[in-house]
Amino acid sequence: MFKHMPRYEKIWLTLGAASLVVFLAILGFMAVGLGLDAPGHMDTIVPAQAMQTPPFDAPGLKQIGEKEYELVMLGQVFAFAPGEVNIPEGSTVHFRITTPDVVHGLLIPGTNVNMMIVPGHITEFTYTFRKAGDYLMLCNEYCGVGHHLMMGKLIVQA
Repeated sequence: MFKHMPRYEKIWLTLGAASLVVFLAILGFMAVGLGLDAPGHMDTIVPAQAMQTPPFDAPGLKQIGEKEYELVMLGQVFAFAPGEVNIPEGSTVHFRITTPDVVHGLLIPGTNVNMMIVPGHITEFTYTFRKAGDYLMLCNEYCGVGHHLMMGKLIVQA
């Protein structure tokens, strides 16, 4: 079958096939042997009941440790709930956010906080705010005619 191929082509073909086998063996070992896989768990929620389902029935900031907070938020009809949040400088914030209506986004310029908020899903993200200042929370996914009004403020106090 390979008699008509040049010698160097056979060598490269063999090396390519061998590296593919090694790659698949390592991948298989990691997936099965170590139990590693891509993140696929996603918390879900019934969108129509999001505003009645804990913890989204009482959105807000809750301290869970020293300089560590959980911020439960709702993105809804051109507003974030809560619309303004105050935290001390150096705090780590665990965002948990969902929406009962349409796709929204949460972007905080100057940070790497950039989340897509999808109805029926709970989006989570963690960020440490090291610098004091006022941070604007913007919706960066077009959500309707009032999209440009959808914003909030996160105030990091020194």
